[in-house]
Amino acid sequence: MNGGLGLIQIPNPHPFPPPQIKSKSIHAVAAAAEANEIRVCTNRTCRRQGSSEVLQVLSGIAPPTISVNSCGCLGRCGAGPNLVILPSSTFVNHCATAARAAEVMSVVCGFDSVSCKKSLEALSMRKKAEGEMEKGDFVTAEGLLSQAIDLNPMGGVHYIYKARSVARLAMNKTTAALEDAVEASTLAPTYPEAYLCKGDALMAMEQYEAAGESNSMALELDPSIRRSKSFKARVAKLQEKLATTNC
Repeated sequence: MNGGLGLIQIPNPHPFPPPQIKSKSIHAVAAAAEANEIRVCTNRTCRRQGSSEVLQVLSGIAPPTISVNSCGCLGRCGAGPNLVILPSSTFVNHCATAARAAEVMSVVCGFDSVSCKKSLEALSMRKKAEGEMEKGDFVTAEGLLSQAIDLNPMGGVHYIYKARSVARLAMNKTTAALEDAVEASTLAPTYPEAYLCKGDALMAMEQYEAAGESNSMALELDPSIRRSKSFKARVAKLQEKLATTNC
């Protein structure tokens, strides 16, 4: 792993050369802010070479303006893992490590190599913080997430604020939790989890109507959450609180 970050170990059994970018106009693409999607091949050959892990890295460090999705074979088997930058159809081959994935994202976003390292470090801290939250250590998680934000990574910041909102709400820091959720939704207006966190914080502050509006926004952005147990539980709790308040 480059830089000793210990983020995600990605199989790299061959001494691949640096990522080969088909079009030399990739810098022009970034400067013109044309790139809006990166698709990563997760078909059999590329998957064996670590493309699933590369997909995780790119998804974790992407700014909200760039979507990262998996796709089928790009027709370049043997040169993988492969990805394509859209709408310019710029192909990148041999993208087999987290560092190289971050390098591609930095070029697309117009950042330098220092930002690459900071973004990977921030992602690593977020993953570690999420692990601490699963163990119930929200104090440590909050500290890690704050450090990640201070690194000023090139993308994925809305995920960090959302995670810190969850940690702070668990610590009964409701105002701070609400501020983080609002920041996440401001950075990524189409990120439904930010509105769910906002709703949770508003519920804790007994602002039930505002919580309902925030939950409705999340549902509008992602109708599939209607079927989730967590969303159903939120709705039931909110209805109970509203019924009690209106009595």
